[in-house]
Amino acid sequence: MKLYFASGNDHKRKEMSRLLGGYELTLPKDEGIAFDPEETGRDFIGNAVIKAEALYALVHAPVLADDSGLCVDALGGGPGIYSARYGEEDGRKLSDREKYMLLLKNLEGAEDRSAHFTTALCLILSDDRRCIIQETCDGWIATEPSGSNGFGYDPVFVIGEIGRITADLPEGEKDIYSHRGKAARLMKLILDKETHDDSKE
Repeated sequence: MKLYFASGNDHKRKEMSRLLGGYELTLPKDEGIAFDPEETGRDFIGNAVIKAEALYALVHAPVLADDSGLCVDALGGGPGIYSARYGEEDGRKLSDREKYMLLLKNLEGAEDRSAHFTTALCLILSDDRRCIIQETCDGWIATEPSGSNGFGYDPVFVIGEIGRITADLPEGEKDIYSHRGKAARLMKLILDKETHDDSKE
């Protein structure tokens, strides 16, 4: 099955392909398709659906989209759906390090450092067939960064289940606990069934 991935991020494509067990994902830019939908959803599922529908309208083939973010209780659930744009001013995006260092600054003195990652996946197989999965990973924000693996806020997020910073874990171990790993394992069951059923026709 050819599966389009509604993203322009090669790193995210690599991670999602690994999580799905090797499904080859095609980015819009691989085929010269201009793709930059406005993410106006009110939550992660809303944004994942917007991205999936926008790409499906262009390619009319199976499409997978995700929307993920970090929700910090002391920040009222922020940065949430704005995690990728956290601290952005006048159109200038911050680097991953700048974002998580800003987060640490904004949490200085906070007693409650509880947080969770959320991932929403939307799969569109045809006009009338779609699947949505949302998963989370609970934990808290560390007081200083650690580790060199992963990306985004991984250097400051402690996975509650094991009490370790995400960026300190190798990929395989991170996948066991991560929000995206949990969601992708469920999505893989659907893709495997779809591929198996197609092979019998």
